[in-house]
Amino acid sequence: MFASDALLLGRVTYEGFAAAWPSMTGEEGFADKFNSMPKYVVTETLEEPLEWNNSTVIKENVADEVSKLKREPGGDILVNGSAQLVQTLMNHDLVDEYRLMTFPIILGSGKRLFREASDTTALQLKETKTVGSGIVILIYEPEREGPEE
Repeated sequence: MFASDALLLGRVTYEGFAAAWPSMTGEEGFADKFNSMPKYVVTETLEEPLEWNNSTVIKENVADEVSKLKREPGGDILVNGSAQLVQTLMNHDLVDEYRLMTFPIILGSGKRLFREASDTTALQLKETKTVGSGIVILIYEPEREGPEE
């Protein structure tokens, strides 16, 4: 998160974050970072100005707008949650890295992380970390042919 310069969020995740983060303090610097960084919200329903500071709406041409953001100088663009948005980014080959957190609990239901896709994407494991009470963080990059842009 600290290597990121911007947040890219879907509407539902944005609304949850905007309700919580602006009033948080401390949190080992997370709150200051989250609250100060630019936030780009993919939504068809919300209108600017958004209540959480430094927030900009992306309503159309999501893939084109995210491609433009990726070409700007700076650090990473972080996506938290936002399953539908991530699916759109995956469909347009706009995900550079997946950070998957596995928690030691079994749930009986939930959202699928990867929906049905027309293509198979091979991932290369870059790093693993164990934190807390057995939480495992797996960091993958998509395997791409040819030089990266």
